[in-house]
Amino acid sequence: MSTQTSLQTFGVVGLEVMGRNIALNIEEKGFPIAVYNRTTSKADEFLKDNPGKNIKVGRTPAEFVALLQRPRKILLMVKAGTATDATIESLKPHLEPGDILIDGGNALFSDTERRENELRPTGIKFFGMGVSGGEEGARHGPSIMPGGDRESYEYLKPILEKIAAKAPSDGVPCVTYCGERSAGHFVKMVHNGIEYGDMQLIAEAYDLLKNVAGLNNAALKAVFGEWNRGELQSFLIDITEKVIDFPDPQGKGALVEQIRDVVGMKGTGTWTIQSALNLLTPVPTMAAAVDMRQISMLKDQRVAASTQLGGPSPKAISSTVGGDQASLINDIKDALYCSKICSYAQGMALLAAANLPKEKGGFDYKIRLDDIPMIWRAGCIIRAVFLEDITQAFKKNPNLVNLLMDENFKKKINAKQDAWRRVVKLGIDHGIGLTAFSSSLAYYDSYRRARLPGNLIQAQRDFFGAHTYERSEKPGEFIHTQWNG
Repeated sequence: MSTQTSLQTFGVVGLEVMGRNIALNIEEKGFPIAVYNRTTSKADEFLKDNPGKNIKVGRTPAEFVALLQRPRKILLMVKAGTATDATIESLKPHLEPGDILIDGGNALFSDTERRENELRPTGIKFFGMGVSGGEEGARHGPSIMPGGDRESYEYLKPILEKIAAKAPSDGVPCVTYCGERSAGHFVKMVHNGIEYGDMQLIAEAYDLLKNVAGLNNAALKAVFGEWNRGELQSFLIDITEKVIDFPDPQGKGALVEQIRDVVGMKGTGTWTIQSALNLLTPVPTMAAAVDMRQISMLKDQRVAASTQLGGPSPKAISSTVGGDQASLINDIKDALYCSKICSYAQGMALLAAANLPKEKGGFDYKIRLDDIPMIWRAGCIIRAVFLEDITQAFKKNPNLVNLLMDENFKKKINAKQDAWRRVVKLGIDHGIGLTAFSSSLAYYDSYRRARLPGNLIQAQRDFFGAHTYERSEKPGEFIHTQWNG
């Protein structure tokens, strides 16, 4: 029988790509691991592929749990949904009060809430932990978003800080306690919503650069490379530069041009929009991104419509016209910057809404808004150089009501918004649906207006449904008018 001191420090369940990589990351940082996979051959293969490492394999849930020091720390890296529930049920009979189960999958936060409630009476701690960065991040340092029992976090913190990415500016680990119960998975969901918006905005910039500015793929690579050395520097711009002129193995030019324009999604963007609706928080940039993925799926309909529906078509400007192409490229860059800031502003506003007490419609998470952009500076998909500015904005004012109200971002958008408006008009003139660019601008313009036309909608609602309205001079006092006399 093994003694407690000879047991493994950390357990990982699930050895697909993410599970394998994060297990190796943990072991490499000095924490002996035990692994378990429902298909035993995968665990045996993992052990064989990593000779000399401090890894032990449990071939049953009971054998796996017995390999771990108490209180046990077990990371679940299995498919979200029923697979996670089944894994918990298989482990639960072998666990003891104080043991910590950590769900590192892309779980819906409400499922995490349910699981935490179900396990609480057993004394088993359930921890929802968002992990971002893909397989490369998992192996060498992801951004980690844990939420749940605070005492459990303090116990896990030394390990999480070792395996997390480190911010390039100050070396701070990209992990923090996100808040109570399901807060970690909620933060990860919002991260993914911002990611959806970011990707759609970059795609719209690409559409304009290719079909209006008239750039070929080699020139596109140069533009994205230049942008990645300035204020737009980010992981997504970086990989765009890498894929945009990657040669097609079949010799048909750039591979990206041979890819069918139908975009997949796994649900996290949709969850973000649904949560925003429930929390009464506008997220139009993210919603536009989800809408465009859904429109992309209507491929056959779009092909048919392209031969029947009229409207302007994209027309490339001549690169020989003095300065026009360079000016257009710069306008698109500025419009992209402004729109991206709106996407991050919406994400941070959604986190603030989730912090509200339950009686006010929130989840009472107690997320520290000044900590979240700090842990997104490295390791994750949305990492970007301007997250340093976003971090500073919320450090300076943790109660900042909207990122657009930060002095630094106000100045930058004021300096760039003429270009932003020109780009949205350009899309209209050329028949290019800039859904995310225009939604971002509409969000900005609506947010900065003291009076919107909602007064008319309230009058209509009161007319047909007696829903009442407030007079401007008496907010909070609701009245009804007999509009028909």
